[in-house]
Amino acid sequence: MVASVGAGAVGLALEDITCTFVSRDRAGERYTAVKDTTLRVGEGEFVSVVGPTGCGKSTLLNVAAGLLEPSAGRVHVLGEPLAGLNRRAGYMFQADALMPWRNALDNVSAGLEFRGVPAEQARERANAWLKRVGLGGFGSRYPHQLSGGMRKRVALAQMLILDPQILLMDEPFSALDIQTRQLMENELLDLWSADRKSVVFITHDLEEAIALSDRVVVLSAGPATHPIGEFVIDLPRPRDVAEARLLPRFIEIHERIWHAMKSEVLKAYAQQQRG
Repeated sequence: MVASVGAGAVGLALEDITCTFVSRDRAGERYTAVKDTTLRVGEGEFVSVVGPTGCGKSTLLNVAAGLLEPSAGRVHVLGEPLAGLNRRAGYMFQADALMPWRNALDNVSAGLEFRGVPAEQARERANAWLKRVGLGGFGSRYPHQLSGGMRKRVALAQMLILDPQILLMDEPFSALDIQTRQLMENELLDLWSADRKSVVFITHDLEEAIALSDRVVVLSAGPATHPIGEFVIDLPRPRDVAEARLLPRFIEIHERIWHAMKSEVLKAYAQQQRG
């Protein structure tokens, strides 16, 4: 099944992707995590991907990042075939990827330095990004001196300072408390609306997916995961994620998507129970 995009230009296209691995538990057997999946994301489009636990969401994201070569299928970035790492994408992981021996400013400037930008210029731009994410006075703090929400802000700045055209985000806010999570979701929407990157956002939280996105893609339970539905989110922008959840239209969309994915969630749960 194809998870498509409208008439606009395509920023990221995963075409007929299949990912097969050798089973860890049964020697010689192979396991197909993702099968014949096509996912297209328009330039400037915010797409969330939801599905049961273990259904291959992160596998697709790793394919999009060029960290995993699919067993079959093709990846195109802004119309060009992807070979190796996707250098037009920024990747934000679920776990903190900050370097503990570097303070916030040095963490944010690291990517520019690795690209050969002079240190003084890199630090100046890093300071500007820390201010943009609300951490203007925290550049000298080390990761262990920052709250979970602050570390996520540093990680956002660390990704966005490199000006990627595509943002790949793997449950980046799942470890945060609900209040901090909603603050970070609004922060992300504010930053995204400024220059409209293409976003692929992986989440287990259907409410989060609806509140953030232009479109939500639902994956089946594994093995052989594939899209089983896609839903346009026609809530007005700009959005406050807490206020959006109270809209009657939000509730209607939530019911439609949950109806489409409930049986897959139950199927995945039954598989886990069987061990």
